[in-house]
Amino acid sequence: MIAVDTLIRNIGQLVNPGSDFMVRGKEADALRIQENVCIGARQGVIRFIGSAAAWQSNCRLEPGGLEVDAEGGLVLPGFVDPHTHLPFAGTRQDEFGLKLQGVSYQEIARRGGGIKGTVRKTRDIGLQDLVAVCRKRLDQMLLCGTTTVEAKSGYGLELETELKQLQALRYAAERHPLTVVPTFMGAHEIPDAFLGKSRDYLDHLLRDILPLVKEKQLADFVDIFCEDGYFSYAEAEYYLRQAAALGFKIKIHADEFTSNGAAELAARLNAVSAEHLIAISDEEIKRIAPSQTACVLLPGVSFFLKLGRYAPAQKILAADGIVALGTDFNPGSSMISSQLLIFHLAVFQMGLTIEQALNAVTINAAYAIHRQHQVGSLALNKKLDLLLLDIPDYQYLAYHLGIHPVHTVLKAGKVVVRNRQIIDD
Repeated sequence: MIAVDTLIRNIGQLVNPGSDFMVRGKEADALRIQENVCIGARQGVIRFIGSAAAWQSNCRLEPGGLEVDAEGGLVLPGFVDPHTHLPFAGTRQDEFGLKLQGVSYQEIARRGGGIKGTVRKTRDIGLQDLVAVCRKRLDQMLLCGTTTVEAKSGYGLELETELKQLQALRYAAERHPLTVVPTFMGAHEIPDAFLGKSRDYLDHLLRDILPLVKEKQLADFVDIFCEDGYFSYAEAEYYLRQAAALGFKIKIHADEFTSNGAAELAARLNAVSAEHLIAISDEEIKRIAPSQTACVLLPGVSFFLKLGRYAPAQKILAADGIVALGTDFNPGSSMISSQLLIFHLAVFQMGLTIEQALNAVTINAAYAIHRQHQVGSLALNKKLDLLLLDIPDYQYLAYHLGIHPVHTVLKAGKVVVRNRQIIDD
């Protein structure tokens, strides 16, 4: 008999992505659907998935165990958000007003706003206050169904604040159910002290900051913004090669506003992901699609900045690429923290099917942060990160907009949201 301490019974429809590892190309068209099933877990890890009859024959719930009645509802794996800039201070709604008047992202940056404006606020905030800000944002994400999130630094641009951002993520995650996967992104912008000396700044990061980040185990990944006015293709290649030599897995902000070959660079360096890709060229798609590098698309940026164009998701899939979706939650270009909203934008604005979009916010999003063996699907030996939704089936998730269908969230087998309210420890 399989002994479990958590039982989810009476699941009307269990919807899993097409694979428990990753899907690419046409594989993204498929989901795996089971009806009238139970899930059993022990110590937060799934040990049984099957019919009620199979449960009765093969499993038992330990005394005092948790039993949840899904009441015939829809169950999904917890959403994974593979791209955010979570640990920042302040907001930029004043700049947002300028954007609505047609002022570009780049022009706002030239006026002293943008990333550097948030840098000033993030340098000023105390560590514990930043932790509190991060926890509040994690609460908002959790209520929308996100159970694992990647989070980047990059609003410090100097040693003390970059470390403070990463430490804030660690402290926030220690007392929050949502899993936080940290990324060092000191190469987010060129600080004033290094204007005209971007290569010197990258050497400073490599020499003075990244070794400390590695020693303190504050980040899994290193990322860089490869874009006109920020870091060039050659600088990105130099920096990422050095970061990989230090033992970091690498990511790259690529082709957000202009096509400069950064997506091809990501594939050539075997980066875990290339992120944005709004301006990716057809030639770059040919290079990155067959690779193992995930294409993390961020439709919230196109929507929030009213760009009028989105990353060519269907072209990438047609070339057999790996498409994941993220919020890019940040104060300047995507003040969006809900993966459910990103799912909707992907369907209605980017042209993904419901099946493709669900694969992209679950297993492929997990793959894009190297967590596909733990989360992203509901499978034996994975974490029981699970969403209960009060809608009839998965297609209804895209059909009925403006509602909040996630009513219960389990994280590692523990109920952390019930009746759309976070359960305090």
